[in-house]
Amino acid sequence: MSKKVAIQGFEASFHEIAAIQYFGNDITTVECATFPKLFEVMKKGEADYALCAIENALAGAILPNYAYLRNSDLKVIGEIYLRIEMNLMALPGQTIDQIDEVHSHPMAILQCRGFFDQYPDIQLVESDDTALSAKEIKEHHIKRRGAIASKRAAELFELEILAADIHDNKRNFTRFLVLSKNAPENNSINKASLSFRAHHSPGSLAKVLTIMGNYQLNLTKIQSLPVVGEEWRYYMYVDVEFEQADNYRKMLEEIAPLTTELKILGEYQQAPKLS
Repeated sequence: MSKKVAIQGFEASFHEIAAIQYFGNDITTVECATFPKLFEVMKKGEADYALCAIENALAGAILPNYAYLRNSDLKVIGEIYLRIEMNLMALPGQTIDQIDEVHSHPMAILQCRGFFDQYPDIQLVESDDTALSAKEIKEHHIKRRGAIASKRAAELFELEILAADIHDNKRNFTRFLVLSKNAPENNSINKASLSFRAHHSPGSLAKVLTIMGNYQLNLTKIQSLPVVGEEWRYYMYVDVEFEQADNYRKMLEEIAPLTTELKILGEYQQAPKLS
């Protein structure tokens, strides 16, 4: 029986590509137009797993997703890095000079600003999804409109790529978290995602970070988000990598008195970094 995997986006989106790379082809995707919808689908048990983008090498962290994850009962059970290749596509037989507007997800548009500086007459229009923007052109046979999407989208919707790899920085990667309600027992963990609030006193956060360093944990991510309704108070989100799980466990015990609302978002095997 194929796994049901919730993705933000639609067929041929980067989320779907990441899901296939992580789980293989034998999956059924549950398409979600937004990230809140993805977490709602998982809460209702309508999917077994979810793929959720959390940060991009160019655009940075997707901040709301940290809060959605913290406020859910889901666990991070894995991660995958995907090389993002943006392509400008349109109905066959057109040239870039004939394109009046280009539709895509705002994150995709942000990553291609440099390319479109060469074409000031093209209007950039934000949409819900990269692949959906391509699909609309195909379904409605819209001329003079382009889309920024994956090569898979161009093939699936029979569009012509007018310009390939148009993203500003060729080292463009997105990190996706693999989420599930049920975290399988994993004896080979070497990475964890945590959230906590440091005590509101001078040096509290510095003490927590120092303890992490003392146990030889590699802090690969630190992100703060404000606590709603409490001015100047913050949740901290951190990713730590380690070689010895025992050191990680001891670190948790030692930072517990220095923090409140300490939550393990997930313990898992770190994914290979792309070069």
